[in-house]
Amino acid sequence: MSDQTTQPQTEKLVLEYELDAAPEKVWRAVSSSAYREQWLPKAALVDEEAVSITPGEEVRYRMRDDEPPFLESVVTFQIAPTPAGGATLTIIHELTDPRVKPRITAANSNRQFLLRAA
Repeated sequence: MSDQTTQPQTEKLVLEYELDAAPEKVWRAVSSSAYREQWLPKAALVDEEAVSITPGEEVRYRMRDDEPPFLESVVTFQIAPTPAGGATLTIIHELTDPRVKPRITAANSNRQFLLRAA
């Protein structure tokens, strides 16, 4: 029995930053259109409205490249408090355009196999 899903495979880029700013301040920067416009212009977004929002924790936006082939992606901003009073900002950028084919790894990759003793 195979474990296949019907959802397209995505390519992800995950970045994590430890910030000295309070989580509330970081949340304002990623969720408020007035602040977000300074570093993520609305021209890069498919829609100015977020795809989903968990207030104070996570916000997701759909983006589109400004050059052909105009691929679409989703960028997620996750915010978590740190013990020192700052915030951890995790940015997950996923290429979700259905025109992008998933990478297929060859069964014979010509790589050396390493065996572990049990």
